[in-house]
Amino acid sequence: MRKLRQLHLYIGVFFAPAILFFAISGGLQTFRLQQASGWDGAPPPQWMAWMGKVHIDQAKLQPAGKAEASKPKPPVDPVVAAERAARQKAALPMKIFTVALAIALSLSVLLGAGIALGMRSTRRVATLMLIAGAVVPILLLR
Repeated sequence: MRKLRQLHLYIGVFFAPAILFFAISGGLQTFRLQQASGWDGAPPPQWMAWMGKVHIDQAKLQPAGKAEASKPKPPVDPVVAAERAARQKAALPMKIFTVALAIALSLSVLLGAGIALGMRSTRRVATLMLIAGAVVPILLLR
């Protein structure tokens, strides 16, 4: 049982940075905050766009070209807009639940990492695993 707990500890702290990242970026994506559509057409903050790009495409954010940023929007059909608004309103309870889940998962990861780093007997290895868990995904981005 001791070996199983150690394995759980090391796996947990290694994946903690990625779990935290994906929980936060997934919570932001629930309301499309990584896209201009989440900001009523205005460009999203750069860090949100970056997180969305990594979460969705597992890639670094590339600078947007001028042609892409200046594309004119097609006219919106009022019937289609009304249907879209009705679907969004119906989805709101699940979106709220998803954001609450992202917050709870983030808190759980932070608490787990705090507990792992607070144990004197495993602090060194837990710290190394935590650092490796943050560095490895960054190196794997294309």
